[in-house]
Amino acid sequence: MGKIKYISKIREFFKESPIVNIESLKKIIGNKKKDYVYLLINNLLKKKEIRRLTKGYYTINDDPSLIVFCFKPSYLGLQNALSFHNLWEQETNPVIVTTRNIRTGIREVFERNVVVKKIDKNYVFGFEYYKDGDFYLPYSDIEKTFIDMVYFRQHIDKETLKNIRKVANYKKLILYLKKYHPVFRKKVLMILNNFKKFNKASLRQSFKKP
Repeated sequence: MGKIKYISKIREFFKESPIVNIESLKKIIGNKKKDYVYLLINNLLKKKEIRRLTKGYYTINDDPSLIVFCFKPSYLGLQNALSFHNLWEQETNPVIVTTRNIRTGIREVFERNVVVKKIDKNYVFGFEYYKDGDFYLPYSDIEKTFIDMVYFRQHIDKETLKNIRKVANYKKLILYLKKYHPVFRKKVLMILNNFKKFNKASLRQSFKKP
């Protein structure tokens, strides 16, 4: 009877949470029965009631983007964010930007490729939680996405750059760039100088110390 009670609680917990980790399940069951968690997880996986996102994290959903919550601090960015913000029309796989010391590159989640990029902890900012399907997911905003594209040396085609120019917030871009090394800032400014509303004089003035 006890096991049935735990299964019921855990099934309900999965319905209420986009992702569930092992530690959360241990708290529900209690430390004395923590070994039972692994048996229960294996049974639910075999029955296909839940799916494994990555080691120690599970879900009843089929959205691979949920893996972003497994690597906090993290957010969805780069080409993925460009697509979400309608800055280009191409479909893209989830791109996770994280500070965690994990394996980067491509990994398969729910039969889709997910790209993982590592970033310095000082540059984890400029993202918000946006409604995407059934969930609120952390995506980099337009300005941070643009900076990250340069940071990770990603190609930006002319049409995408044109779209970014139309909607980029000048003040926010400058504020973000102040957090970076002058050498990198200069690299970004070389691209920003192509913006009609960005000119060399105003950019130099923006970065002057008060």
